[in-house]
Amino acid sequence: MSSTAVTDGTATVRQVHEPLSWRSELRRQWGRRRTLWAFGLLLALPLVLVGAFAFGQRSSNSRGSASSRIFDLAQSGAANFSLVLVFLASELLLVLLAALFCGDAVPAEASWSSLRYLLIAPVQRARLLTSKLVIGVASTLLATVLLPAWGLLVGGIAYGWAPLTNPLGENLTWGQFLPRLALAMAYIFVTLLPIAAIAFWIGTRSDAPLAAVGGAVLVNILFSILDQLDALDPYRNAFPGHYSRSWQDALAVSPDWTDMLHGTLWSLVWAVAFTLLAYRRFRRSDILS
Repeated sequence: MSSTAVTDGTATVRQVHEPLSWRSELRRQWGRRRTLWAFGLLLALPLVLVGAFAFGQRSSNSRGSASSRIFDLAQSGAANFSLVLVFLASELLLVLLAALFCGDAVPAEASWSSLRYLLIAPVQRARLLTSKLVIGVASTLLATVLLPAWGLLVGGIAYGWAPLTNPLGENLTWGQFLPRLALAMAYIFVTLLPIAAIAFWIGTRSDAPLAAVGGAVLVNILFSILDQLDALDPYRNAFPGHYSRSWQDALAVSPDWTDMLHGTLWSLVWAVAFTLLAYRRFRRSDILS
């Protein structure tokens, strides 16, 4: 935050430029222990997975399910290891991190009684909300990118640098695998946006960080349960998370992009809707009371 003194002959008026900038919000985000613990858990997951494989025993059952065969191939090289890591983390860990980074920002300020002082300063509510949303989404994006990159490095050191081999015995070269993996992670990030937006909206309605984070995760679990009901066809196709596993289509030898396209469109619809609700709620609520 920078300021400029202006003298009109009788008084000195200070004009504040760029209050609550994204840089200052980024420092606040990374100065909090929960952010460091979250990324520490993310970095520890591949190491824990390597340790689990070291103490476990590789299955010799070739007639298992597709997911079990994917796990059997996890030790065949860096590509397969990173794929298993993404498969595990995308189901819960990345969802939890998206809800944490985007849902905790506003209620944390309220619980510390610092939100009212931020709003007393010459900071528009929309600017305050935007800075927190941008940094929360950026932190989610960083976690989404860091997970497969760190997994490739750990997997390469532990199991070598063999390219991807899927359970059907089909191979993808590194030149094919890396762009497909980047596309898959971009899709996973988009599917996380509805959960981030729901957590962000709940955060504008509550001064309890746990309510925002836990509420978004519970909503995700509820939609996952409802998505299992065939009686809800075709309405369940619009649920956030219905196409959450479609990122695996990007890593097929002959990919089908239909489900990924539908998942992207519905995720953006949910994310935009709850983000607008959050701004509407924050602008109209009496934060200073």
